[in-house]
Amino acid sequence: MSRSKIRSTGLLNGYVQPVAARRTLLIAVSGTDHPGITAALMDLLDLEDCEIGDVEQIVIRGRLNLSLVVTMDREVDIRADLLLFGYEQDLEVEFEEVSSTPVDHTPDLVATVLGHKVTPREFGAIASVVASKGGNIERIIRLARYPVFAYELGISGADHDSVRLALLEQAPLLNCDVAVHRKGLGRRAKRLVVLDVDSTLIQAEAIDLLAEEAGVHEEVADLTHRAMAGELDFDESLRKRLSLVAGTDVEVLDRVNQRIRLTPGARTFIRTLQRLGYQIALLSGGFTSVTEYLAEELGIVHAYANTLESVDGKLTGNTMGPIVNRERKAVLLQEIASKEGIPLDQVVAVGDGANDLDMLSAAGLGIAFNAKPAVRQAADTTLNVPYLDAVLFVLGITSSEINTPT
Repeated sequence: MSRSKIRSTGLLNGYVQPVAARRTLLIAVSGTDHPGITAALMDLLDLEDCEIGDVEQIVIRGRLNLSLVVTMDREVDIRADLLLFGYEQDLEVEFEEVSSTPVDHTPDLVATVLGHKVTPREFGAIASVVASKGGNIERIIRLARYPVFAYELGISGADHDSVRLALLEQAPLLNCDVAVHRKGLGRRAKRLVVLDVDSTLIQAEAIDLLAEEAGVHEEVADLTHRAMAGELDFDESLRKRLSLVAGTDVEVLDRVNQRIRLTPGARTFIRTLQRLGYQIALLSGGFTSVTEYLAEELGIVHAYANTLESVDGKLTGNTMGPIVNRERKAVLLQEIASKEGIPLDQVVAVGDGANDLDMLSAAGLGIAFNAKPAVRQAADTTLNVPYLDAVLFVLGITSSEINTPT
């Protein structure tokens, strides 16, 4: 009788066929990688009619690490064959008998670690926090080496909020960022990215550049800083700042545009999202003269900001239409998502100031980018590296995907 028939159960001439006892092995294969290893091992397992319960393989710097859980009939002993396989392939093969009951160690959370370098001390501190919250790191994958090192940690057995808050408390002691998200299809299903402009997409505040041109930079910069930190009402602050530039020639707005410098990595960030089919929107508490310039430069369809009023070629210090404040940004985010037919849980918002708090909350994923303390506390995830394209790693996009030619 064949082995497959011995394994089966059923009625034959009124008798129940026996079920053969089973053996489960955990097999670990390591050594210098070369073509044909996996194929040869699978051929060996197939000859003995083994069943694969789990398998994972990774190659680091040409070094193979392959682990499998296989089940076979009790009378089958493949250990000698495995040792011979290892000898022939110049590999180390280890095995042990384990329980046949599957253990689910599927990660519930994903932590993205980013930094110019990530040291053993930092990895150890992160691992200690995870362990203290009852979690276990199941796997670590490198996402990128440039412009920062980025690693993805799969974590099981821990609560999202407790891990996120504990790591946030550790942030001042680490020279890297750690972004924690719930694992699931929703993470890679994000379809709309909404960006703040000043100090997020660009490296300055447009109102400060305008104030420099108007010769009132010091007064305006102080108001801007306090407004972005949440110390001043945004609408009142904006009116005060614009009153200081009233009477300035409207042509100054063109000079402001020429002085704008994108945040490092911004073009790569936008280009990659567009190539992957994302919609992008700009929501700014600044001016339409800036957002329209950037939207045309970067090929972005949705762009909203404050429209500055001018009379006889001079800025009046007033705006036209509703002010794009924190409440307005959240409304616009929802309107854009509705227009594009995108659920809010598939929206990512990125910003740095108090004016962005409501849109970060409205989005499925709110990212504080080099943000003020109040914003870092409220956002789902924080990033403090100076490269906007690092946000791509938080979305689970690898450097190889970013660099793949279109």
